[in-house]
Amino acid sequence: MDNLFITPINMMQGVGGIDNVLGGSQAQDNSQKVSGQNGVSLFQSVFEDAIKDVWEQEQDYARKEYLLATGQIDDPHTVPIAGAEVQLSIDMLVQIRNKALEAYNSLITMSL
Repeated sequence: MDNLFITPINMMQGVGGIDNVLGGSQAQDNSQKVSGQNGVSLFQSVFEDAIKDVWEQEQDYARKEYLLATGQIDDPHTVPIAGAEVQLSIDMLVQIRNKALEAYNSLITMSL
C-alpha cells in the first residue's frame, strides 16, 4: 500500500519562514507586522526560496529529459509533467516579482 502512484496532498509549510517570524505555525492575529531586519530577511528568503525552487525544477527536468533520450526512463509521461512543473515555478517567481515591484511603486508614489 506504500507504493501508491498518487501521493496524498499535505498541508503546505510556511513560505520563506513566515511562520517563524510571526511566532507560530498559524498566526492568530493578522495585524502583526514584520519590520526592520526581520522584514528584510523574510522578504529576501521568499525570493531565495522561489529562485531555488526554479533552479531545482529545471535541474530535475533536464535530468528526466536526459533519461528519456537515453532510454533509461520507464514512464515517459514524467517528462512533460516535469516541464509543466518548471513552467509553474517560473510563473510563480514572475508573479512574486511583479507583486514586489507593484508594492514598491505604490510606496514610492505615496505621499507622507
